[in-house]
Amino acid sequence: MMVNLVDKIGDWNPQLFRELKGRLKFFNVAIAVATSLLLQMVVFLYQLREFPNDEYSLTATYCRLRQLYEPRQNQLYQQSNQTKIDDFNYFLSKNFCPANEIDWQLWWRDHWEYIFLSLSVIFVFTLLVAGTYLLINDLVKEETRGTLNFIRLSPQSETSILTGKLVGVPSLIYLVLLAAIPLHLWAGNSAGITFSYILSYYAILAASCIFFYSTALAFGLVSRWFSGFQPWLGSGAVLLFLFITIQFASYSSNGLNNSTAWLRLFAPWDTINYLFPNLTRIYNGSQVKNLEFFFLPLGENIVSVVSFHLLNLGLCSYGILQALKRCFRNPQASIISKGQSYLLVAFCQVMIWGFSLQNWQNSSNFYGQFEPNLIFLAIYNLGLIFSLIAILSPHRQDVQDWARYRHQEVSSRKSVWQDLIWAEKSPALVAIAINLVIVIIPLLVWILITSVFYTDNWLNSNIGAFKVLLAVALSVSIIMIYATIAQLILLQKTPKRSFWAIGTIGVVSFLPPMILGFLGISSWKYPTVWLFSTFPWAAIQYSGATTIFMAFLAELSVLALLNFQLTKQVRLAGESATKALLAGR
Repeated sequence: MMVNLVDKIGDWNPQLFRELKGRLKFFNVAIAVATSLLLQMVVFLYQLREFPNDEYSLTATYCRLRQLYEPRQNQLYQQSNQTKIDDFNYFLSKNFCPANEIDWQLWWRDHWEYIFLSLSVIFVFTLLVAGTYLLINDLVKEETRGTLNFIRLSPQSETSILTGKLVGVPSLIYLVLLAAIPLHLWAGNSAGITFSYILSYYAILAASCIFFYSTALAFGLVSRWFSGFQPWLGSGAVLLFLFITIQFASYSSNGLNNSTAWLRLFAPWDTINYLFPNLTRIYNGSQVKNLEFFFLPLGENIVSVVSFHLLNLGLCSYGILQALKRCFRNPQASIISKGQSYLLVAFCQVMIWGFSLQNWQNSSNFYGQFEPNLIFLAIYNLGLIFSLIAILSPHRQDVQDWARYRHQEVSSRKSVWQDLIWAEKSPALVAIAINLVIVIIPLLVWILITSVFYTDNWLNSNIGAFKVLLAVALSVSIIMIYATIAQLILLQKTPKRSFWAIGTIGVVSFLPPMILGFLGISSWKYPTVWLFSTFPWAAIQYSGATTIFMAFLAELSVLALLNFQLTKQVRLAGESATKALLAGR
């Protein structure tokens, strides 16, 4: 029967069969099962350390006489009568709770709940951290042995290969956890936890595995320059992320009422804490109960919370898998195309703005709700756009191929603008501009609404909507200048062009503000200087509209000159490539 099952797996997914055959050997399986049983025994025995013995205190949690002695103890402490306190403590030290007065049913219920919650946390860390390490390490070994190229050349589809990796590589970890599932279910049922909540936990765990494992595969494919350090770097990042987010989930204050809620929901802790409130000992309820998305109360019931969590992880996992399928066969291709970048930026804007617009009932107005999230919005989008500049900007050879095609097909009806928007080897400036438009559209809507309907705010009283619009245009022009500089560097013949492009953009972006701050050139004393930095928003309150407009015109002039130079280099590259091709014939 087992042979037939393995044969069916081999027929359905050869890559999965290859992974399982190499891992599910008798010794490995025995070690995995023994490790699982040992882990379960340790968790069970550790929880027994508080088993009520013959010297169980009269004021302990599970003693039924506690309600008689604890009020008396509190009363003595309030009276601050040290003599009576000492006498009462002496009495408690000599008298213990009778066995028939211990609430054994409650103790066992809590005991099973502790086991259930402990295993739930162990499952998350084991699956996500260890699974991430194994997947990245497997790719590194395949790359080192040279077998990864053979897999790329196999007739299997990308979906089949990636599915085989996702399911097969962490198979021993799955086996460890599957052996612990019976105890986990028994503990949950004995603790009185609703079975539907347990199933919801398993669904969240499965969705988290798909997301983190897909991310691990993507990281393993695009990080070949780390020379074998990728597994530790990737799994360490996941461990740090899980540790930080579980600490945030333990806070009683609501930290999910801003745009950072989206990042926290990539970790399973907040939703698991919503299912099992005793997980982090927050007795006033999980922070998720007040969660909203575009003012829609997601936290009102368990169905909406779990569904949204699964939808978020599902959409993100789907996007990552599409990127994996794109770059798996061709490691030199960019991880996403220009068209996919537009969808990515639009999706990010929906999620960021959705979690920014919360607590409508507790906010005096629409403006006051979103204003604290502006800094988060700026950080998110700045990191996103800079990442897209690095991903979408083609290198010299790609631009030469595209320019040669354009030079040879002068009579083609295909518009050059269509190429700049969609073609992968064309310069990325137009694509970056489109992504910037997608970013600023919701911001412009917010500025319009707040300037028209809410006049009692800093946007109207201290700055003015027109100056804010100029500042937005100023920021867009600065980013476009950076994107043009990066593309110009990538067109050079020098080696390590990517390194020089990243280094140059990093220097021109962050070094000038650091120097200005070090020299004491503040934005309120010298606002004009700051208008030409990466952070012109710091100076718009202290600058006139005319000054901001002149700075914008100056940056447009610089951008026009840079693009003129870029166009010239691309045309010359196409002509030289065409001449070289004709000469070779």
